[in-house]
Amino acid sequence: MLEKGIRGTQTVMVDESNTAKTMGSGTLQVFATPAMTALMEKTAWMSVSEYLEEGSGTVGTLLNVKHMAPTPVGMKVTCETELTEIDGRRLVFHVKAMDETGVIGEGEHERFIIQNEKFQAKADSKRTK
Repeated sequence: MLEKGIRGTQTVMVDESNTAKTMGSGTLQVFATPAMTALMEKTAWMSVSEYLEEGSGTVGTLLNVKHMAPTPVGMKVTCETELTEIDGRRLVFHVKAMDETGVIGEGEHERFIIQNEKFQAKADSKRTK
């Protein structure tokens, strides 16, 4: 059952593929902000996926985070999420990313529960307009 307090955790290694230089968000060999936010979204959706009805999923609609500290190549980044609010189909998560020395990013992430096939069909219909 979907309820407040559900938590998720995911960890990635910082490597060339997720640096600011590679992802185009800067010129340095540090964990990119887009990589951090992608990790936050992934951790949030994965944390609630097993509690959703068959054929349902979630899509991200809002991300309000601060990236507060750099993480160099070779370090691990762990994201933790907690479902803090359920309002109909709207889910709100507290998200936090840490490297091996402390917090590097934190904020809130909002997702909406959708029916996967219906949502995909609506998106695909844009090609015919």
